[in-house]
Amino acid sequence: MFLFAGELPRRWEQVMLGFAAGVMTAASVWSLLLPALARAAEGPLPAWMPCAIALTAGMVFLSGLDIILPRLRPRQEAWRRNTLLMAAITLHNVPEGMAVGLAFALARDSASLAAASALALGIGIQNFPEGAAISLPMGQQGVGRGRAFLYGAASGVVEPVFGMAVLLCAAGAEGWMPWLLSFAAGAMLYVVVAELVPQAKGLAGTAGFGVGFLLMMVLDVALG
Repeated sequence: MFLFAGELPRRWEQVMLGFAAGVMTAASVWSLLLPALARAAEGPLPAWMPCAIALTAGMVFLSGLDIILPRLRPRQEAWRRNTLLMAAITLHNVPEGMAVGLAFALARDSASLAAASALALGIGIQNFPEGAAISLPMGQQGVGRGRAFLYGAASGVVEPVFGMAVLLCAAGAEGWMPWLLSFAAGAMLYVVVAELVPQAKGLAGTAGFGVGFLLMMVLDVALG
């Protein structure tokens, strides 16, 4: 965020918006939907059912927020877009934090404890591009560099909070994970389709999308 001085040309703004869209799309698939389907397969319902319902609910929730926000601050388009972006990434971090807390709660030996630690480290590293997905577009929409950086960092604060909450009451959390993961995926996909992709159109935006998608995909797969 602090590496960019002054107002960037429209082409670089498209690159950043495309990068954010790519990061969020890849995170929706590898961080959220695939783990949700894997967890749902262990439940009584067909695996696709809770994921499809919760994903739709996440999109409906963000679309409702999109309708309400302009009424709170009319004619402040940048604020509305930034709020949606922040909400989507924060919702994405809630089930990730819960997954880490659950992994530690279920650890019974040194091997499972090491796996839980690796999961926590992997999710922590993934938060860097996710934070950038918030900060970079915000910085180009009039938010100061310091504030944009803090917003990006603040989106990850929910992870340790919900991780500790699940660690303290792990028994009831497992069954909700497919629903929460899919809900967050739906929220993120709504922001990608409704806000980021339309503004990132063109070759520059497409290149940014590809870089963001590949980076997040590699981090998700490599770090598990």
